[in-house]
Amino acid sequence: MVKTRQSTRTAATPVNLTSSHSHSKRRQSDQSDVSENEIATKAPARKKRKKIEDGLSTEIFPVRVSSPWKIGAHVSAAGGVENAVRNAAKVGANAFALFVKSQRKWTSPPLSAENIKAFKGRMQEFGYSSKHVLPHGSYLINLGNPDEEKRQKSFGCFLDDLQRCEQLGLELYNFHPGSTVGQATKEESIALISECINNAHNATEHIAIVIENMAGSGNVIGSQFSELRGIIDQVDDKTRVGVCLDTLQRVSFTDIKCLNHAVSEFDSEVGLSYLKGMHLNDSKTALGSRKDRHENIGLGQLGISVFRHIVSDPRTQNIPLILETPTFEATEIWTKEISILNCLSELVDDSDVPETELSLVNEITSLVQSRATSKVGKASKTRARKRDVTEEHEHESDCA
Repeated sequence: MVKTRQSTRTAATPVNLTSSHSHSKRRQSDQSDVSENEIATKAPARKKRKKIEDGLSTEIFPVRVSSPWKIGAHVSAAGGVENAVRNAAKVGANAFALFVKSQRKWTSPPLSAENIKAFKGRMQEFGYSSKHVLPHGSYLINLGNPDEEKRQKSFGCFLDDLQRCEQLGLELYNFHPGSTVGQATKEESIALISECINNAHNATEHIAIVIENMAGSGNVIGSQFSELRGIIDQVDDKTRVGVCLDTLQRVSFTDIKCLNHAVSEFDSEVGLSYLKGMHLNDSKTALGSRKDRHENIGLGQLGISVFRHIVSDPRTQNIPLILETPTFEATEIWTKEISILNCLSELVDDSDVPETELSLVNEITSLVQSRATSKVGKASKTRARKRDVTEEHEHESDCA
């Protein structure tokens, strides 16, 4: 029988997980009424939420597991940043990421007073802490560009993101460090990135800037821990800078031995005190591919055991652990993955763990295949409708 860790949770609601295999025994101290064979990965029990301040209709949300590992997803903020909070609650997340404006435009309308009030109200309503929210920066930003005009354009977009985060009462902001664009050395671009961070600190009050490690293709900065350290070394206020580790970008996390080695390397070169968050992604491509290809948890090159060790490691407690895995336009995939990761955080190593992990992977596989097939079917129908309309117009033209 798979054993679980002694409970450190407070009034945690059991995740009702079912499958053909026996999974894990829940922690005894506060969940002794759950039998050893009850844990599986059905969607969590759900409860009704009251209407919130904006008067929108009552919805049903999963009961979130109380855990020191703050697992969540990068959710949509479509329709207003305040909607990201509700979307996080819908998938049972204890942390979340969002874009505070369009990630593919240089400028966006400012946040309204109503947006800001609603966001803060929902944060309180759903019980989220600002330290477990990891906003993601615009994909357009390149602070390492040696072209002064282009870098200043990036800096303006970067600073606007940071100011929006502060308006929302958030503490962290994650971004991709940038690229040399083949026009500078990496050392020169690293110095430019640090200079921009210093300028941004001077123009803001408290926000901590979190640098993401990268896959390392071409001229991109951040594939080596030494490059992240190089940026931090030149930042004046080191209390307001940190790192987000993306498991996909560091696919040397291939087993527990490699994982421990990578974490030790990070601690040696950068320092664990700078670890402010993680992106949890499996990888479609193998180690050394230098490609950013996200895969669902347990279905890629890393495998589910790596994620079990990450979400049971005390060093990853109380920081946002954010899924960026494919959903095929079906957020229940995130609900499933979050539920499974919470289950994995409670397992204790013994001989039954591999069987448990295989069962959990099978559950993710089944759901992903179902949703992927459904999406392909919808896409085919859409293409067929467009083709029919085109043919109809062509027929009308021929008859004219």
